[in-house]
Amino acid sequence: MKLVLDFLPILLFFAAFKMFNIYVATAVLMTATAIQMGVIYAMERKLQTLQKITLALILVFGTLTLVLQDERFIKWKPTVLYAAMAIALAVAMWVMRKNFLKLLLGSQMQLPEPVWIRLNVAWICYCLFMSAVNGYVAAYYSTEAWVNFKLWGYAFPLVFIAAQGVYIAKYLKTDEPAG
Repeated sequence: MKLVLDFLPILLFFAAFKMFNIYVATAVLMTATAIQMGVIYAMERKLQTLQKITLALILVFGTLTLVLQDERFIKWKPTVLYAAMAIALAVAMWVMRKNFLKLLLGSQMQLPEPVWIRLNVAWICYCLFMSAVNGYVAAYYSTEAWVNFKLWGYAFPLVFIAAQGVYIAKYLKTDEPAG
C-alpha cells in the first residue's frame, strides 16, 4: 500500500502529461501530492520534514508553472529539492556536527559511527548527482524527454537504496541465535 501511495502522484503526472499536456499534468501532480500527504497524515498522524518540503515545493513550483504558463518551474523543482537536501545534509554534518541520517534512523538500526558517516556522505553525493542530472535534462532536453526521465529515472533511487541495503546488511545484528 505504502509503495503504491509513494509512486501514485508521479504515475498520475506521467499519465496526465501523455493524455493532455504539462499544465494539466502539473495540476494533477499538485492535487495527487496533496491527497497523498493527507492520506499519510491520516495514517501516521504526522508528516516527515522531507514530505512537508516536497509538498511545499510542488505547490509553489506548480503554482508558478500554472500561473505563468512556464513549464520550466515544475521541471526545476527536483533540482532545487535535491540540492537543498544535499546542502542540508552537508551543513548538518560539517558545520553543525550532526548526522541527520543517524538522527532519523538511529532508533531503527544500530550501525558503527563510521558507517553512519559514510551513509551521510553517500546521500550528499547522491543528492548532488540527482540535482545535476535533473538540471541537465530539464535544461537541454524537451519536456517530453524530461517527463520520461522523471518516470524512468526512479531507477536511480531504487538502485541507490538497494546498494545501501547491501552495504549496511553486514552491520545489522540479527536476533536469531547462532547455530
